[in-house]
Amino acid sequence: MLFNSIAYFIFLPIVVLLFYVIPHKYRWALLLGASYYFYMSWRPEYALLIIFVTLVNYILGKKIYNSDSSKKRKVYLWLSIISCLSVLVVFKYDKFIGETLQSVFQLFGVGFTIPALDVILPVGISFYTFQTLSYTIDVYNKKKAVENHFGIFSLYVSFFPQLVAGPIERSTRLLPQFYQKHTFDYQQFRHGLQLILIGLFKKMVVADRLAIYVDQVFGSPQNYDGLTFIVATVFFSFQVYCDFAGYTDIAIGSAKILGFDLMQNFKRPFLAQSLTELWRRWHISLSTWFRDYLYIPLGGNRVHLSKWCWNIVFVFTLCGLWHGADWTFVLWGTIHGVGLVVERLLSSIKTFGRVIDFNRKTKHVFSIFATFLYFNIALMIFRPNNISDAIYIINKTFTHWGELYIGSPAVFIYSLFGILCVIALDVKQEWFDDKIKLFHNKHMIIRQFSYASIVILILMLGVFDEGQFIYFQF
Repeated sequence: MLFNSIAYFIFLPIVVLLFYVIPHKYRWALLLGASYYFYMSWRPEYALLIIFVTLVNYILGKKIYNSDSSKKRKVYLWLSIISCLSVLVVFKYDKFIGETLQSVFQLFGVGFTIPALDVILPVGISFYTFQTLSYTIDVYNKKKAVENHFGIFSLYVSFFPQLVAGPIERSTRLLPQFYQKHTFDYQQFRHGLQLILIGLFKKMVVADRLAIYVDQVFGSPQNYDGLTFIVATVFFSFQVYCDFAGYTDIAIGSAKILGFDLMQNFKRPFLAQSLTELWRRWHISLSTWFRDYLYIPLGGNRVHLSKWCWNIVFVFTLCGLWHGADWTFVLWGTIHGVGLVVERLLSSIKTFGRVIDFNRKTKHVFSIFATFLYFNIALMIFRPNNISDAIYIINKTFTHWGELYIGSPAVFIYSLFGILCVIALDVKQEWFDDKIKLFHNKHMIIRQFSYASIVILILMLGVFDEGQFIYFQF
C-alpha cells in the first residue's frame, strides 16, 4: 500500500478512528494488525520475513538480557546480527555477490555460472532489519531493557507509518510510546495533517514530475549530451530529496495523528555548508545508525588520523552498499567517504581559510554551492543503471556539453517551478520561520489560503499514477 494511493486514504482514517475509540489496552493489537495488513497488501508472503526477523531477535534479545556470561551474550548478539544480515544477503545481495564472484573468477580464466534467486526485493527489508538490529545491540550494551511483550515488540518492528522506508527508529525512543495512553490532541492532529499535505506536495508535484525527465534521460543515456546530464542530475537530486523527504513527512504526520512521535529524517540538506553538515541533515536516522553502531565502535574520532580516514571511508562505503546491490552505490558511498576525509584534512590546514577570503554571506553561499555540486557529481554514479552508463555520462559531462534536451516544455517548466517551491520552503524554514508564518499564522484567512494553495497545486500539477517511492527499492 502506497502513501500516495486512494487505498491509504481509506485505510488511515479507519485506523485512526478505531484507535481512539477502543480501550488503550487493545490498541497495540489494532496497530499490529493494521501494520501487517498495510505490508501484506503489497506481497503477503514477504510478511513471513518480518515474522522471522521479529521472532529470532525477540528470543535472542531475551537471552542476551538474561545471560550472566559475557561470552554467551556476545554469541547471542552475533547470532542476531548474522540472522538479520543473512536475510539481507539472500533477498537483496544474492545476485550482486554472484555476479561479482563470476567476474573475479573470469579474470583467472575460470568460467562458471553461480545460480541466483529470482525474487523481487522485499519492500522495506533494509529498514526493518536495521531497526531490529538496533534493539538487540542496545540490549547487549545495556542501553535498553529487554521487551517481554512479544506483540508490542512485533509492533515496534512493523509499525506501518515507518515500516517500509523509515525513519529507522531506536527501541529506546519508539517502544516506550506504545505503552503510553494517547488521547486525541487537536493541535497534534492538525500538525500531522499538515505534514501529510506537504509530503504529498513534495512527492506528487515535485518528485514524480521530475521523474518524467530524469527517467527518460538516464534510461537511455546514449541519446543525450553533457548539458542534458547536468540538468537531469540536478533534477534527480531534488527528485530523490522530495520523494524521500515527502515519504518521511507523510510517515511522521501519520504517526503524529495517532499520537506517536517519529524522529526527524531530513533537515533541509541542500542548505548545508559542508559534506559533514549535509550528512547531519540527510537521512538522519540512517547516518546516526551508522555513527552509533559502526563508526563509534570502530573508534570514532578518538583514533589516529590515518585510522579515522579509513573508518570514514569504510563506513560510507557500507552506507552506499546499504542503498543498493550494485557497484554504482558502493562507489557513491566511497566518494562521500573520501569527500569527508578531504574536507577534514583541508579544515585542519590553518592557512586554507585565508586562500578563499570571502565575507561571511558570500562564504555561506559558496559553501552551499560547493557542497551541492559535490553531492550532484556523486549522483552521476549513483543514478545510472550500471557502471558503464555512469562512465559514459561523466565523460560526456566533462567533454561535450552539446544541446540541452527539454522534452515536453510543460513538464520542464512545472519541474522548475516545483524545485523553486522546495527551495523557497526550505529557505523559509531555515532562516525565516519565525517571521513568515503560513500554516501557523494567527489570521485564519492566511492559514486557510495556505492549505487551499497546496491542495490546488496538488490537484493541478500532481502526478496521479501512484508512483512508487524511490527508497522502497533500498
